[in-house]
Amino acid sequence: MGIQKTIAAALGVTLLFSPQAAAKELDIREELYCLATNIYFESRNQPQVGRVAVGQVTMNRVNSPKFPNTVCEVVHQAKYYPSGRIDLHSCQFSWYCDGKSDVVTNQEAWDESMYSALFVYTSDPLLDVVDGALWYHATYTSPEWAEHYQKTVQINEHIFYKEKE
Repeated sequence: MGIQKTIAAALGVTLLFSPQAAAKELDIREELYCLATNIYFESRNQPQVGRVAVGQVTMNRVNSPKFPNTVCEVVHQAKYYPSGRIDLHSCQFSWYCDGKSDVVTNQEAWDESMYSALFVYTSDPLLDVVDGALWYHATYTSPEWAEHYQKTVQINEHIFYKEKE
């Protein structure tokens, strides 16, 4: 079964093309694409649990009043110049504005990212391996902001954080 039919079946989305059904399906596919893209560029070198963890941070942000309300808005959150150009290195997810190509080059990693996105998007929020984390960073960095938050877990090369309780 193709990836689009797999997604549609998992989400219970109809493939009938009434205007309402088509719009809903398009919205869901766009959200899944944004989530899979974020997982791909942030964690394609990680095992499944690492990819799921990055996806869960994205979804935790969608569900937080501190961040935008959609997956795509969360993933594309950045500072912009008055001209409309992105301020390089000011994005919530570094890949989005690091100046490098955002073209998917590894099909196997893309497929794994898409399946991880589908899993995270359709999972019960209580199955959160990052314990409500809204932020993370790679183990080889030490950002100043981390001291203001509570560490929840380290999964492979990422350390996850949430608000201090």
